[in-house]
Amino acid sequence: MPILCLGLSHHTAPIELREKFAIPDGELGATAAELAKTEGLGEAVIVSTCNRVEFYVGAEDEARGFASLSQFLTNRKGVSDGAGLFRHAAANSIRHLFRVVCGLDSMVLGETEILGQVKKAYQAAQTSGATSRNLNKLFQRAFNVAKEVRTNTNITRGSVSVGSVAVDLAEKIFGKLARCKVMILGAGETSEMTAGALQARGVKTIFVANRSYDRAVALAEKMEGKAVHFDEWHKDFADVDILIGSTAAPHHVVTREKLAPMMRTRRDRPLFCIDLAVPRDFEPTVNDLDGVYLYDIDSLQAEADHSMAIRRQELVVCESLIERHVGDFHALLEGSWQAAMAYSASASGAPQPAMWKEPQASGGQQS
Repeated sequence: MPILCLGLSHHTAPIELREKFAIPDGELGATAAELAKTEGLGEAVIVSTCNRVEFYVGAEDEARGFASLSQFLTNRKGVSDGAGLFRHAAANSIRHLFRVVCGLDSMVLGETEILGQVKKAYQAAQTSGATSRNLNKLFQRAFNVAKEVRTNTNITRGSVSVGSVAVDLAEKIFGKLARCKVMILGAGETSEMTAGALQARGVKTIFVANRSYDRAVALAEKMEGKAVHFDEWHKDFADVDILIGSTAAPHHVVTREKLAPMMRTRRDRPLFCIDLAVPRDFEPTVNDLDGVYLYDIDSLQAEADHSMAIRRQELVVCESLIERHVGDFHALLEGSWQAAMAYSASASGAPQPAMWKEPQASGGQQS
C-alpha cells in the first residue's frame, strides 16, 4: 500500500488558496476517517496549519490514490486539484514529512511549533480510526527523526525573530521574567508581538501608553494590562523593568536628559530598553547610563540573522540524517509489501517470488 501526500503550503500557494483547503482542528480526525474510507484508500492523516494543508494517505496504488484524493477534495471542499498543489509518492512522501516535522520546510527554518501541530493531527486521525500499520509506522518514525535532528544538530539554535531575541536578552538580564513589569510606548504590531513573547515567558504586568488613549485601552485589554495616558507614562516608570518603544514620533521620546533623573530613583534596578521604532524612540546615549541596556531594531535583527546563519549551516547535516532515515523506512515498507505478497502466493500454492527461492543444494546443477 503506497504512501502518498497531496497538499499545498506557503511555498506553493498564497493564503487565499490555502484557506480554501483549510480544515479546523476539531474536524481533523473525522475528516481523516472519512478520507480513509474513500475508495482506493485505506488510511489517512490530515495536517492543516496556517502555512500548509497536507493529506497523507495509504493507497492501493499511486494513480488510483491520487484520483481518489482529488475527488474527495472536489466533493468536500468544492475546489479541484490544480495549481498550487504538490504530489509526493513513495520515498518522496516520506522525505517530505520528515522535513516538515524537523522544521526544514517551515517559513522560519528550524521552528519547533510544526512538530506539535503534526503530532496533534496524527493523534486526531489515530483516535478516529483513520490510521493503520503503515501511517502509524511512518508518523512514529517521523517524530523520532525530528528528535534526532534537534538533538544532534544546531537547527533550532538561537532566536530568529526580533521578538524572541528580545525575550532571550531579557532573560539574560533578569533571569526569570515572572516578576518583571513591561511598559509599551506606542501600540505597533511589532511591540505587541514582543510583549506577547515576554508574556509567554512569564511576564504578568504590562502597561500600555499611546498618544491615542483609546488604542492604548484596546491593546491593554487584549493583553490584560493597564492603559496609561502617554504624557503620564513616567508616573508608572518606577515599577517598570522592560521599556518598549514603538511610536511613530519623528523625534526621540526617551532622551538621556529625561531618563537620567528617573534612573536615580530605581535603586540599582536595571532597565532593559527595546527600541522597535523607526525613527528611533530612544536617544542612543541613554545606553551610557548605569543600569540601562538599550537594543534597537538593527541590533536585535543582527542577533536574529546570526542565529539564522547558524541554522542554514546545519541544513546539510540535517538533510543527510533525514535521507538515511528515508532510505531505511522506504526499504522497510518495500520489504513488508514483498513479504506479504510472497506469503499470499505461498498460501495459494502459486509460484513464489525469486526472493523466496530455496538455495540450490551444494554441487547441484544450475537450471
